[in-house]
Amino acid sequence: MGNSRSIQSNQAGIHDNLDHVVRRHLTHPFRAPYADYSRELFAELKAWKEADGRPLVLDSCCGVGQSTANLARRHPEAIVLGLDKSAARVDKHDHYHAGSDNYRVVRGNLNDLWRMMVEDGWAPTHHYLLYPNPWPKSAHLQRRWHGGPLFPSLLALGGQLELRSNWRLYLEEFQAALAIAGHQGEFVSLPDEPPLTPFERKYGESGQPLHRLVCDLTKKS
Repeated sequence: MGNSRSIQSNQAGIHDNLDHVVRRHLTHPFRAPYADYSRELFAELKAWKEADGRPLVLDSCCGVGQSTANLARRHPEAIVLGLDKSAARVDKHDHYHAGSDNYRVVRGNLNDLWRMMVEDGWAPTHHYLLYPNPWPKSAHLQRRWHGGPLFPSLLALGGQLELRSNWRLYLEEFQAALAIAGHQGEFVSLPDEPPLTPFERKYGESGQPLHRLVCDLTKKS
């Protein structure tokens, strides 16, 4: 059995400011300038995507990329792009490499890349956010994806969205943010298959419940 600690938070329910924060971000686009290295990386990724021609699957906050490799096996009809801001995590990916040619794991700034993808008309068929929420304190609402300025870009990318976490409240709050934006998120059971990420395996071995939220962003309620 694992010994992972459960989430500790001073927030007992959905954040009182969620509605205000989400609506503000939906009506005031994030306009921070793009970093030069993000522009260079985006050009490289665009060339890779266009040269291949298959549908795109995104694995955002992919960590060491084990999930990206697993998703590449799950989606052989597509190319899978794993993105993480940490070079230390991405550099460990060789340990998990699937031996497949239909995916990449790269270090990148999602604050830039998601917006650039939207502007360029990218339309991933699936978008996975499998990293468990790292901001459990109430004061950190706007550091969560659904409480931050990039939430509109995440929605605009579309596709089949899937999140997994051992903190149900995080997903309940994300579900509420989706509803504010006119989308319907649904809790569904995890499939009976090996874990996609090291976190998922660790929490499962520790006996913690794991939760899965899905949403078809091509539809609005």
